[in-house]
Amino acid sequence: MKYLLYLFGLCLCVGCYTAPADKIPIIVDTDANNELDDQHALAYLFFNTDIFDIKGITTNATFSGGAIEGHTAEARRVMQLCDVAEKYPLLSGADQNFDSIAPRLQTAGFDGQEAVDFIIEQALAHQDGKLVLVPIGKLTNIALALKKAPEIKDHIRIVWLGSNYPAPGEYNLDNDPSAVNYLLNQEVDFEMVTVRYGEASGSDAVRATQAEISRQLKGQGPTVPPVEGRHGGTFTTFGDYAIDLFSKIDLQGDPPSRALYDLVALAILKNPNWGSVKSMPAPQLIDQEWQERPNNQRKILIWENFDQEAILTDFYESVQGAP
Repeated sequence: MKYLLYLFGLCLCVGCYTAPADKIPIIVDTDANNELDDQHALAYLFFNTDIFDIKGITTNATFSGGAIEGHTAEARRVMQLCDVAEKYPLLSGADQNFDSIAPRLQTAGFDGQEAVDFIIEQALAHQDGKLVLVPIGKLTNIALALKKAPEIKDHIRIVWLGSNYPAPGEYNLDNDPSAVNYLLNQEVDFEMVTVRYGEASGSDAVRATQAEISRQLKGQGPTVPPVEGRHGGTFTTFGDYAIDLFSKIDLQGDPPSRALYDLVALAILKNPNWGSVKSMPAPQLIDQEWQERPNNQRKILIWENFDQEAILTDFYESVQGAP
């Protein structure tokens, strides 16, 4: 019943969206050193503080981004370029996956403890409404926090950028399927912002070209002291760093472009009209395939069909309007 009431309230906003009266309390959990979509999502977060009440940033390590230190360093770099490095906490999370860490949760110094304990602390401190956790990488830190402190389940809403549901696979999911299954079986508000590679219905469709990024973002964002980029060089604005990131990555499609997946998870929080949402019984992963559980009383939300033009326009305007 609780989840049905939540979905009813969410659906009421479709077609009649207004900005929230109160800011959205949020922690973003990022594998920032992986590609380039995390960086754009973080900038969008930092340049929308009229919408988001940012409690902090936590990091996680995924296959392609190296060890956790690199992910934390890249998140710090983006914070410096957005002129917020001294404003919000940045905490390192898990290198390994949920199954390997969970048995050691009561051991001091377990992998990811800094981020996990911060998530728990912030969740328990939030008594009015729910703290929104937005993992835009693997789900390890979030699953560990709930495992260590089950009492936080009534204080959090998880909005995960991940999965090709109902198709198998997807990078964030494949990095820690054990964390996905754990959360699918917990009584906690859980939403999947779908990726769906190559399909118009997923966040893979929210794509930008090198030319568009260069035209929209050159010199944009606050001017800060020079920051060394991930690929070398120095930058004094986030916009110029975004252009460099696009120049250093393989583009795909016609015209060549790159999806800004992670941006979408924050965009639908800002304006739920920029996607469609449905409730369904929580499935589970069996041998990397989705298995439906139609009689499962535990429900989750699935986000799809995103408004590419509206989301990208708002992203560019957010960076361009940053002080």
